[in-house]
Amino acid sequence: MVDSTKTAGSDSQAVVRRADELDAPDAILPFDRRDQLAALLTDDDVATLKHLAQEGMGENTLRALASDLGYLEAWCRLATGAPLPWPAPEALLLKFVAHHLWDPVKRAEDPAHGMPAYVEVGLRAERLIRADGPHAPGTVRRRLTSWSILTRWRGFTGAFGAPSLKSALRLAVKASNRPRQRKSKKAVTLDILAMLLQACAGDRLVDVRDRALLLTAFASGGRRRSEVAALRVEDLADEEPVRANPADENSPPLPCLSIRLGRTKTTTADENEHVLLIGRPVTVLKRWLSDAQIKDGPVFRRIDQWGNIDRRALTPQSVNLVLKARCEQAGLDPALFSAHGLRSGYLTEAANRGIPLPEAMQQSLHKSVTQAASYYNNAERKNGRAARLIV
Repeated sequence: MVDSTKTAGSDSQAVVRRADELDAPDAILPFDRRDQLAALLTDDDVATLKHLAQEGMGENTLRALASDLGYLEAWCRLATGAPLPWPAPEALLLKFVAHHLWDPVKRAEDPAHGMPAYVEVGLRAERLIRADGPHAPGTVRRRLTSWSILTRWRGFTGAFGAPSLKSALRLAVKASNRPRQRKSKKAVTLDILAMLLQACAGDRLVDVRDRALLLTAFASGGRRRSEVAALRVEDLADEEPVRANPADENSPPLPCLSIRLGRTKTTTADENEHVLLIGRPVTVLKRWLSDAQIKDGPVFRRIDQWGNIDRRALTPQSVNLVLKARCEQAGLDPALFSAHGLRSGYLTEAANRGIPLPEAMQQSLHKSVTQAASYYNNAERKNGRAARLIV
């Protein structure tokens, strides 16, 4: 008879070893889901991820691939009773689309439509899905793309370009009838930012850190949470002071700091992108580094309940939680805001102040004019006369 206690202990130790193995090559897994994903991934999955890490794939891309791979492994075991096959047959790809993009009206008439109940229950138990209804089309496309990338890296071709899959995906997106959701329901414009800064106006280290984080993220063009988490002291460089009003040589000088971003979501490390930080954000950021005695390594770090500063950087998820916590303290609904609200808020504020779109994009580093312009279009509609014909 097998000793279940020993078996459980052995399984637990295996998960810990797997997490340690994955943690070694540049922290492959998202910190807050490391143990969970380590339990879902196979030895071959680990080998693939380590190979990608050694090939120099960006950390954020690698974490996204690991997260998607863990989800795919869990879904496939629940849906088919077997591990994820490589390469995946065309039928399995079609099943994935059918399980994740479905018609809510049809589901109300036929409970068997869409993802089977036992699969959904299993994924919810693993906390891999939380929202009700069909998945977001963007999420489904991203996971299929990750699946395709990992298939190629394993030396297979796969059926991801099959006409049947493209057709099924197009029709399923139309049937799911799910409107695209903004990453942050509300933008963190300057009035909101002022409330958040007031919520962390104290002198505790955590207050100084959070003020520096919020101001740096917003003023540097609305940086992504992954970019904020990855920021290092070595990426900061003092620049010559600049005038508050460039057109007035008698205006007071303001401190200026250059922030090197390196590899971002839309660039490579070779592009060496940088943005500027000017004025109050520079002063607040330097105070944080001085008070925390940080001379190298990660800029924004964890602080425990006793005020001790960790050597490790905040995770991107922690950046999001910092903003939500300050929203709650400011009397705002945290559900309406996320860290991406700093990015959308920067462009919205730039539009409201009449700053030309190309100038704002130099700071935000948006590659897509269409995406950046959407914030400007919304501001122009609200400030324009077309919607005020009858008031």
